[in-house]
Amino acid sequence: MTPTQFVTRMERGPIAPAYLFLGPEAYQRRRARAALLKAALGEAARENAVTQYDLAETALAEVVDDARALSLFASERVIFVGNAEAALPRTQSSDDGEESEGAAGSAALLAAYMKDPTPGVLLIFDAPRFDFEGEDKRKQDRVRKYFAVVGDPVEFKRASADEARREAAALARRAGLSIDPATVDLLVEALAADLTRIAVEVEKLALYAQGRPATEEDVARLAPDARTTTIFALVGALGRRDRSRSLELLDTLFRDGEYLPVALSFLSAQFRAALVSKETGLRSPKQIQGHFAKMGVQ
Repeated sequence: MTPTQFVTRMERGPIAPAYLFLGPEAYQRRRARAALLKAALGEAARENAVTQYDLAETALAEVVDDARALSLFASERVIFVGNAEAALPRTQSSDDGEESEGAAGSAALLAAYMKDPTPGVLLIFDAPRFDFEGEDKRKQDRVRKYFAVVGDPVEFKRASADEARREAAALARRAGLSIDPATVDLLVEALAADLTRIAVEVEKLALYAQGRPATEEDVARLAPDARTTTIFALVGALGRRDRSRSLELLDTLFRDGEYLPVALSFLSAQFRAALVSKETGLRSPKQIQGHFAKMGVQ
């Protein structure tokens, strides 16, 4: 289930007794959490209705016991359970067999609870540690299997460049900020498509621009110490054959203490990618992204 599907489900109902939040993306997670609280508790006071646990410090069995208990202060309750990965049993390489048995027993307790959940209690297991690719995927699959009884997990994947561009444009519209697509591209690339950082920077740009259109120079000026921003801006200036701007950005890199061989390595990688695009006959950003995606290159 995607975060968008989850938010829609919260708006339309019904609400399941438990959900698993899976993956590292924080921006959509906050949005999903807000939608969940609104659907489960409405506008009522949440002081006694929301409980927080951390499975790195608390046993899963204790969380299940709390979920079964009836509250004297709130008829509807939401229990957030962070670091859900900590509930997993140790692997075979571990010599602590007793802890593994305890974790397996806790999984049985959770399965028994899901067969007869407490009315008015909503459990959210949050597992943000592992990503969906590489070495993390195997570990994340173990988390899925352990919490399979909870149901279809909500997957918080890192946003792609296209998704980040769309979200940045939407954030700009809501903030009343005029920003052209090229500047949006610069912002997304500079912040590595991190939606949380993009949201912060869009708000800063809206305050700084004071009603005028935001420019690439504004992006660089508001984050002068963000070296990746400067490097991406340097690539853009070189692509436009803007000699003056390129020298200014190179000067900024030098004064900020950037290790210039790293910057040169980055530029050479971009140059090689441009050569491949030209020799392959690729003519649009979509074609280029599709070509390199097939090669496993972002």
